[in-house]
Amino acid sequence: MKFMKLGSKPDTFQSDGKNVRYVASELDSDIVVSVGDVKFHLHKFPLLSKSAHLQKLVTNSSEGDGDEVHIHDVPGGPTAFEMCVKFCYGMTVTLNAYNVIAARCTAEYLGMDETVEKGNLIYKIDVFLHSTIFRSWKDSIIFLQTTKSRLHLCEEVKLISHCTDAIASKTSIDVRKVDWSYTYNRTKIPEENGNGPNSNGIRSRVVPNDWWVDDLCELEIDLYKRVMVNIKNKGIVSSEVIGEAIKAYTLRRFPGFSKGFCQFSDVSRSRSILDTVVCLLPAEKGSVSCSFLLKLLKASISVDSGEKVKAELVKRIGQQLEEASVNGLLIRATDGEATMYDVHVFHKILENFVVHNKDLKTQFEDGNEIPGVLSEASKLMVAKLVDGYLTEIAKDPNLPLSTFVGLAEMVTDFPRPSHDSLYRAIDIYLKEHPGISKNDRKRICCLMDCKKLSVDACTHAVQNERLPSRVVVQVLFFEQVRANASSGSSTPDLPKAIRNLTSASYASSRSATTNTENSEVTASVEELRALKEELAALRLANGGLNGDTKRHVDKAANGRMKSILSSKKIFTKIWSSKGRKQGENSGSDSSDSLEEAKYTPSRKGRYSVS
Repeated sequence: MKFMKLGSKPDTFQSDGKNVRYVASELDSDIVVSVGDVKFHLHKFPLLSKSAHLQKLVTNSSEGDGDEVHIHDVPGGPTAFEMCVKFCYGMTVTLNAYNVIAARCTAEYLGMDETVEKGNLIYKIDVFLHSTIFRSWKDSIIFLQTTKSRLHLCEEVKLISHCTDAIASKTSIDVRKVDWSYTYNRTKIPEENGNGPNSNGIRSRVVPNDWWVDDLCELEIDLYKRVMVNIKNKGIVSSEVIGEAIKAYTLRRFPGFSKGFCQFSDVSRSRSILDTVVCLLPAEKGSVSCSFLLKLLKASISVDSGEKVKAELVKRIGQQLEEASVNGLLIRATDGEATMYDVHVFHKILENFVVHNKDLKTQFEDGNEIPGVLSEASKLMVAKLVDGYLTEIAKDPNLPLSTFVGLAEMVTDFPRPSHDSLYRAIDIYLKEHPGISKNDRKRICCLMDCKKLSVDACTHAVQNERLPSRVVVQVLFFEQVRANASSGSSTPDLPKAIRNLTSASYASSRSATTNTENSEVTASVEELRALKEELAALRLANGGLNGDTKRHVDKAANGRMKSILSSKKIFTKIWSSKGRKQGENSGSDSSDSLEEAKYTPSRKGRYSVS
């Protein structure tokens, strides 16, 4: 630690009890200065020659008792006043990072400047600060901490701004010029002291870019904010390092924050810290992790931060949602809410992801090169994340169907190689909500594409009594298609409209949620069982027959499938449309017309297998 000695005379201050201080001298004291509850018996000449404020006090009190003056608001109290008095007497005074701010503020209060005497105390302290304290990393941190109790006066003489600028400048220098002696919070590893097994006594000078992060964590939030703003304004330190510094400060202030569990003893103070931390976050995407942002959001909700703070966090999380985890997104609902989790917050996060994706896509199409454009891989990860989130919230018996469907529909256009996770979420919801209507069951099941279910998921689905029969028929059909494809056989010779049954039924089901369905025919349990048995027979036969026999079995199985479906007139609309198509195109081939027939679902002409 750096220090400065002023004066050369020996210290002759003595005490007479706890509240009386005097200078041992051959001359009797001719003035008593009361500072708080301490009385100083002093001499006018050395004091008045250096202090304009004492001159004024003595002059104003000369009409009464001119030998005693009272000072009750000295910034540094009796201790700092005594240091200034010693300077007036020419006694030795040692200043360092811990006491220099008190001496400087008291000297300012007493008017010990150059107008009274050249080389006065204020001048000497300022020289010490700028030539020594502000050039030392450790002393600058200590000095800034000591300004806490005298912020107003320090602001007036611009001490804080000078100190914060000095600290910010040091964080911005080339790390090759940084020596580990700058820091005092980190424990050096043996290699840094030259004691490592491979160091041969040579001290390592490799310094990380964030060497200063831990030291700034000692500052109170207001001073920390001023330093960080100064660092950001210089524009030299990378956003990643600034983000790491903010994260380290947050972890230091809130024990347990890294594990997602915090107890806020002082809610008001905690709210102030969190709001400031959010304000300091770098604007660049990826400067802090999505996990850290989610923890900040949960904490902000706990301490009831303002809507502006929470909206900013939601926006930032949405911009890098692909980095999140399901557990991180599960935010407990506040007291009084019916649902288990705060699904509304996640909905807003997902909205921000979608909007951000569209904005970047628009800019990219305009010819602007945007770094970090959301790729299809990001959408894929978010779709997977939504499926996992739906699986968790589906267990909530109070979750409305509209909320579940609304979240799932937001990522309908996102790539999903498999719908197994979505099927699992739907199945859990149906299990936890057995009382929902038939239309609601169809509505939720239309969220998934049966063609994208794995073999295991199909096996589970065809035995799932919670699913509508229509969905079971679709699963069985596409499983037969898969079985034929894997065995090298042709797919069932059905019209294209039937193979697109899933997408067609999805559009019709959304219309049917608010209207009564007509002409709905249900498949019997015996027919579904027969279809399952036919599919099993097909697989068994394909495993041990030659190519001609396999084709024969495929043809029989396809015929069975067609007979079951046509027996119930499920596809009456398709066949009738075929006739209309042929009437319009009499010269076309009948098989081509059947293949190209379009199944247009409507409220009155829609058929169901549920």
